[in-house]
Amino acid sequence: MATLTVWKFADADAAERTVQLVQDLQKQELITVHDAATVVWEQGKKRPRTRQLHNLAGAGALGGAFWGLLFGLIFFVPLLGLAVGAATGALTGSMSDVGIDDDFIKGVRGKVTEGTSALFLMTSDAVQDRVHDAVKAAALQAELIHTNLSKEDEDALRETFAE
Repeated sequence: MATLTVWKFADADAAERTVQLVQDLQKQELITVHDAATVVWEQGKKRPRTRQLHNLAGAGALGGAFWGLLFGLIFFVPLLGLAVGAATGALTGSMSDVGIDDDFIKGVRGKVTEGTSALFLMTSDAVQDRVHDAVKAAALQAELIHTNLSKEDEDALRETFAE
C-alpha cells in the first residue's frame, strides 16, 4: 500500500532542497517514490507555484491531472473557470475515497501560506531506520500536515523530522 505524506517547510526553498534527498534515497533503494509534487509559495506572490516531479515518479505515477485537481481544490487555482466550481463538490467527494477530504484540503490550505513550501509524496517500501538516519543527517525540519499511516508510524515520522 502506498503512503501519502504532505510536508510543510517554513521557507519557500526547503521543499525543493528535500527533493534531492528523496532522489538519493530512491537511488539507494531505501524508498520507492510512486509520485511526488512540490508547492512553492514565494514571498510577495499571489499564489503558489506547483511542480510534479516526473523524474522521481515510477511507472505508476498519478499524473498531472491528479496533482492539478488536488492543487486546484486546495489553493483555488482556477483550472476551467466556472465549470470547476460546479463540479468541485462531486470531485471532493470522489477524492475522499482515497483519503483526501475537506479536512485535508482545509488543513493544507491553512498551513501552506506565502513564504512557505510543501512536498507531497506518494511512497512505499521505505526502509524506515535508514530513511530516518538520512533525514536526521540532513537536518530537515518540516511539519507533517497529512499522512495515511497508522498513529504509531505517524508519531515516528513526526519525530524523525522534528530532530
